[in-house]
Amino acid sequence: MTEPTAPLVPGDFAVPPGLAAEQFVLEPLDFRHNESDYAAWTSSVAHIKATPGFGGRTWLDLDLSLADNAADIGTHVAQFADRTRFAYTVLDPGSAEVIGCVYIGSSDRDGYDADVRSWTRADRAHLDRPLYDAVSRWLSDAWPFRRPDYAAR
Repeated sequence: MTEPTAPLVPGDFAVPPGLAAEQFVLEPLDFRHNESDYAAWTSSVAHIKATPGFGGRTWLDLDLSLADNAADIGTHVAQFADRTRFAYTVLDPGSAEVIGCVYIGSSDRDGYDADVRSWTRADRAHLDRPLYDAVSRWLSDAWPFRRPDYAAR
């Protein structure tokens, strides 16, 4: 994925504030999610690596601390504000516990206008397909992309 220098979406586009489904809720990743986000991905590295679209992602091999994770979230928050990349946390609708993440950014592959990735915690692996299906519909209904690159499930 290339580092975006220009906004991913037009200035007059209203970026969706999230997505609500029966099994999960998406909202922009923020500092308040740090501890739960850290617990979610650190407990699920092998599962995330096996998730379509995450092969070769080097961040999964890093030995990050909770403070490092907060710094990474800060980058996501800044990118969201700059409209260059969008990270949404996937929350359990009852407990608000982080159970995954969705990333929307620029694609470096010809023919695609966005790069989309999602993962679920290993103990919520059964939600990977429903999340993929919901995000695919959301991309079609609420975003301006014509051809997002989102690894099929």
